[in-house]
Amino acid sequence: MTIERIHSTDRMSRIVKHNGTVYLCGQTAGQAEWDIAEQTRQCLSKIEGLLDEAGSSKAALLSVTIYIRDMKDFAAMNAVWDAWVADLPKPARACVEARMARAEILVEMSVTAAVED
Repeated sequence: MTIERIHSTDRMSRIVKHNGTVYLCGQTAGQAEWDIAEQTRQCLSKIEGLLDEAGSSKAALLSVTIYIRDMKDFAAMNAVWDAWVADLPKPARACVEARMARAEILVEMSVTAAVED
């Protein structure tokens, strides 16, 4: 069994690759001055960079779990998400309201994708 862990710390790895699958740790963009739309854009940009580093891309997304601090932001987050996946095969997705680790975090995304050949 080969498991590759990239950008590991004592607590976690930012990227884990196993059997042609890429797992990303939760991505956030918690700047207090950013609204949900900007935080969503920043999360998606970070996800694209990590997927590229792992030999994948947003076109190979399998599953995304989105955590938002307040469901009142659901429509604004979805507007950014919908534009990001507009021309892509759609991954499985869940979105839940959650208490975040820090008050300034409005959205967090956890991603699973296939490694591209």
